[in-house]
Amino acid sequence: MSQPPPQEGFGAPYEPRPGVYGDPGQPPPGPYGQQSGPYGQPPQPSYGYPPQPPTVPHGRPQPQPPNRPSGGRSRGRLVGLVAAVLAGVLVIGAGVWFVVGGDDEPDGKKPVAKESTAPKQPGAGSSRKKTPAAEAAEINKGRKEGEAKVRWIQKNGVDVPVGASALGPWTTGGIVAKAMYRTVSGYSLEDGSQKWSLRLPTDVCAAPTRPTADGKIVIGLLADTSPAQNCDKLQMIDLATGEAGWSVTIDRAVQNDLLRYVVMAISGDVVTIGGLRRAEAYRVSDGKHLWGKLPGPCEVEGFAGGAVMLASVICPAQSKGAIDKEVRRIDPVTGRTLWTYKVRKDWNVDAFHSVDPPVIFLRNGPVVGGRSAIAVLNDDGTARSQPVPGGDTLEGLCPGKERDLGWNLDICMGAAVDTETDTLYVTTKRRPVGRTKSRPVVRWFTNDVVAFDMSTGKKKWKVSSPATQTLMPLRVEDGKVLMYLSPPDPKTKDVGGGIMALGPEGGTPQPVLRHPASAAATERTFDEAIVLHADGRSLLMIPQVYGETDEEEMERRTMIAFGD
Repeated sequence: MSQPPPQEGFGAPYEPRPGVYGDPGQPPPGPYGQQSGPYGQPPQPSYGYPPQPPTVPHGRPQPQPPNRPSGGRSRGRLVGLVAAVLAGVLVIGAGVWFVVGGDDEPDGKKPVAKESTAPKQPGAGSSRKKTPAAEAAEINKGRKEGEAKVRWIQKNGVDVPVGASALGPWTTGGIVAKAMYRTVSGYSLEDGSQKWSLRLPTDVCAAPTRPTADGKIVIGLLADTSPAQNCDKLQMIDLATGEAGWSVTIDRAVQNDLLRYVVMAISGDVVTIGGLRRAEAYRVSDGKHLWGKLPGPCEVEGFAGGAVMLASVICPAQSKGAIDKEVRRIDPVTGRTLWTYKVRKDWNVDAFHSVDPPVIFLRNGPVVGGRSAIAVLNDDGTARSQPVPGGDTLEGLCPGKERDLGWNLDICMGAAVDTETDTLYVTTKRRPVGRTKSRPVVRWFTNDVVAFDMSTGKKKWKVSSPATQTLMPLRVEDGKVLMYLSPPDPKTKDVGGGIMALGPEGGTPQPVLRHPASAAATERTFDEAIVLHADGRSLLMIPQVYGETDEEEMERRTMIAFGD
């Protein structure tokens, strides 16, 4: 599969997103008629999704920010996102937003990245428990022969009113960076030390799934702190140094074009931002505006980036009040449509799991309980095949769904593509296998990985995960699919998580990187993590920081790295 240029020192970026795919015993109808260095990026299975937001008339659920606390503290995980439906107005894309308080920077003050090997983080004090370095060292004392060590652990250390969502991680060279609230920070992949921290004047409200090949990212910011809170300011950042580059505020001349909920993507040197009745493209290197709304009456729901730029598009149908769904390949520099694939009536684009070749997850009905299907396309946008799951329920995982701020079209994981053997690897829905007495609400899961022939859609084979563990395809490397194996339940001793590999003929997954069993308890706290792996190392990052108390929130582990 041709892929976007790897991030410097980091291998292939991760592929896109589904929701709940398939309906046991009732395979979905075809989505079409006759006519997606070191770290790739897929997540650890999460143990249960939060309640899903209802969908707008055009399909994708829209996030709604929870009420900000008027006094005291509001703790616990934020759930129950409400659909943002404006009467008579088309809501485009899913956006990202943060819900933590803090002081604004003085107006006009330019953001500055500060070098720091031991940063002072708000809320961090002498009362904090065991340091990340001490915790990693203690875990490593118990590792056995053949197990990798814990390289480093990062804790939150920031006191936030109601939790906060993290965007990223993005990697370049020896740096891994993430954005949370009003700060973007870069850490050493070698030892986890903070290399730079860039303070921003307002909340981060959107960001692409992956950066450019040379380590540049463009994030969306709230232009002000007014009640409207429009995500209409763009800020470019060099991830290697933390330096802030160009910044621009999007012209909101179009009436009612609220840019509160947006989706962003990067393809080559182009970044796109889609919002309510908007689609804008800028050159990442210098901030030049390249193009705006696509020609014609259609509206862009969102873009997926990488080696190829794809768009989910909604168009008015001939029938009054009806709409048609399309997938278009877009020239990122000009905005010109190169080909169009018409989605079957009443089906919506749910995620892009690969852009080259195009592998699209489609949905009919609600995110939870609806029917789903996979469409594999040819390079010219014509239908190639529809994988037939049979009695299996296929499911992808979306770290964005675990955030309280929405998600991009290309952020979901759970599938990997091998063009050399025409094989598509997809996870099945997790099956509960028990629960602990100490935490009866938490159930443990297992699942399978299914391989499909992309030319015919026929199932090749299925491999089961060990009991109380799940397998998640990351990407294909050297002819084998790399998968993240979650740690087992606490009753299973002397077993940790890790990275497994499986060839195109199936069989028994073979270990590539064994996470130490002594780290299993810590690794289980990353139950909604994004997982990166390459060059004999792996890294997990949670997309949502929360806690029931101030202390628990500050002690929350946010990143952990494994490898020798």
